[in-house]
Amino acid sequence: MTEKKRRSRLWGGIIVAATLVLGAGLYWFQPWKLWQDATVHEALPAVSPSAATPGPTGSPTTPGATSAPAGPTTLAQGTLISHEHTTTGTAKLIRLPDGSRTLRLENLDTSNGPDLRVWLTDAPVKEGAAGWTVFDDGKYVSLGKLKGNKGDQNYEIPPDVDLAGFSSVTIWCDRFDVSFGAAALTSA
Repeated sequence: MTEKKRRSRLWGGIIVAATLVLGAGLYWFQPWKLWQDATVHEALPAVSPSAATPGPTGSPTTPGATSAPAGPTTLAQGTLISHEHTTTGTAKLIRLPDGSRTLRLENLDTSNGPDLRVWLTDAPVKEGAAGWTVFDDGKYVSLGKLKGNKGDQNYEIPPDVDLAGFSSVTIWCDRFDVSFGAAALTSA
């Protein structure tokens, strides 16, 4: 084999390897998401009249009957602070008239990213880089993928979750184990 053919094969191998590394890096980091916004505008979940708790006579409208509260009740709330990415908005734990609970993110504004989740956690919210990675050290429950990096959105809280054990909310990047932003929850 001549020197020229050897170099040609070497460069061909280098190009193939570089292409594979670049492709894997793009898949893993998904940098284009930093320039893509997903805005969500969800209304607070409504409860149908049939979901009201019936009174002693079986009618939810009987005077003196025991019924669910007329509207949603805010149990706790907090203001989102920035961690790995600039993040603003409000997090609210809300009990709906039917007794179900929802985490509501209002006026959320953060960066988009790969594999973002919404977590309830027992971790304290710390400002700066010291707070970026604390949320997976203790107890947490994932409420699902972040629906959008901007707007108002709701996340159903499973009925078996005891809210007394959770004191914060984080927008968590599961791929890189880092918080984009978080809020300490205080009773309303």
